[in-house]
Amino acid sequence: MSNKKTTHFGFQEVLIDEKVDKVRGVFDSVANQYDLMNDLMSFGIHRLWKRFTLELAGIRSGQTVLDIAAGTGDLTKLLAKAVGKTGSVFSVDINAKMLGIGRDRLIDAGYHNVVPVQADAQSLPFPNNYFDCVSIGFGLRNVTNKEVALNAIFDTLKPGSRVLILEFSKPTNPVLTKFYDFYSFNILPKLGGLITNDSKSYQYLSESIRMHPDQQTLKQMLQNAGFVRCEFFNLTGGVVAIHRGFKP
Repeated sequence: MSNKKTTHFGFQEVLIDEKVDKVRGVFDSVANQYDLMNDLMSFGIHRLWKRFTLELAGIRSGQTVLDIAAGTGDLTKLLAKAVGKTGSVFSVDINAKMLGIGRDRLIDAGYHNVVPVQADAQSLPFPNNYFDCVSIGFGLRNVTNKEVALNAIFDTLKPGSRVLILEFSKPTNPVLTKFYDFYSFNILPKLGGLITNDSKSYQYLSESIRMHPDQQTLKQMLQNAGFVRCEFFNLTGGVVAIHRGFKP
């Protein structure tokens, strides 16, 4: 029997060392059509979810913010606007292709206060007590060891600062759950195949949502990492939730 440790990649069990490359492959495949698919998948509502995340962040001009799993830069752009020219946003993603698309978009839009960094959420290359806020939008579910990532986020935050986690979660209504399951496993992969010619990646994304901790579990994980005043906000019937916690 093998003693090698495994983790989940969607509904599959894979070796821990393999997951990062598999996740990278998914986002390499869908990067060019990622923004279009986000609009189609969520009927454009993802933009409202991100704006509400910004409201909960309480960011002020001149602050230094970290955006993990920044992807093509939607949330990063909102954060960069909030901190202004005297502030800065470090845009972190493990995927170089996504990060490059986001960097180019932000430069084209006139945002020069964003620093792109290719890094893993589990080993952030920043000093302790450095950031006024850390956000991670639709990325935590892809992290191999979420507890390690939450501890790393905690370390990089200044005392009194907050983390915001925007992520797909568990619907609170049974009828919505049934519709959501049908949509996720029957419509979404076909849509992904049509737009990106890659239905398997969107099958994985649907599976990864189901494997992600529910609202109460993730809240407890934040508390275990040392965060206080932890809470979550269900959006669109719990299809998405925003978790917030503060470093004491």
